[in-house]
Amino acid sequence: MNRKFLNVALGIVLAATTYSASAQKVYKSGMVTYSMEMRGQPADVKQYFTPDSSASLVTMGPANIKVLSNAKRDYLAVVLDVPVASLKKAGIATPAELEQSMAAFPTFTYTPTTETKQISGFNCKKVIAKDTKTGKNYDVWITNDISVPPTAYQPYYSTVGGFPVQFTAFQQGQEAVITISGVSDQKAPAGAFAIGKDFERGTLADLNPGG
Repeated sequence: MNRKFLNVALGIVLAATTYSASAQKVYKSGMVTYSMEMRGQPADVKQYFTPDSSASLVTMGPANIKVLSNAKRDYLAVVLDVPVASLKKAGIATPAELEQSMAAFPTFTYTPTTETKQISGFNCKKVIAKDTKTGKNYDVWITNDISVPPTAYQPYYSTVGGFPVQFTAFQQGQEAVITISGVSDQKAPAGAFAIGKDFERGTLADLNPGG
């Protein structure tokens, strides 16, 4: 009788442990890390997110770049800080620049597959994303191990069915394959979501007047 009770109790413990190991981790705010290439140069990215805002801090050579946006996608700012050049500039997108930026994004339809693999410790499954504008297909590896607010990933993947861990990003007509290296609940440093008072402000076009 005691042995039977012990076996049942052990079974309950094992079941609870298994459930705990597979339970989805929910992040309401935190940090996503990854590396990428920008204009042929390697860049390390720390993307801090909350339910309302996103701040991507990019280190590329001597330059520190910050990209700010919000959940409504009606605000975008690029902040440049290059200490060796004494350069501090912030470009805030005008309504026309925002519209142009959003219009350049792909529009995807998704086809889930049965392929799975682990990427950066996440259990991932492959989804084929087809751009309805170009007809081109892209592999997107997503995970449901975690849940994050929409501010933590690109708007064109908002309905992919999970958090994109390995995917193609699109910016200014360029494509880059990105692999997320980690997600944590690390808090953003002070001032991460703001533009410092000592920055010269203009539009996005003002940051690249040469085109």
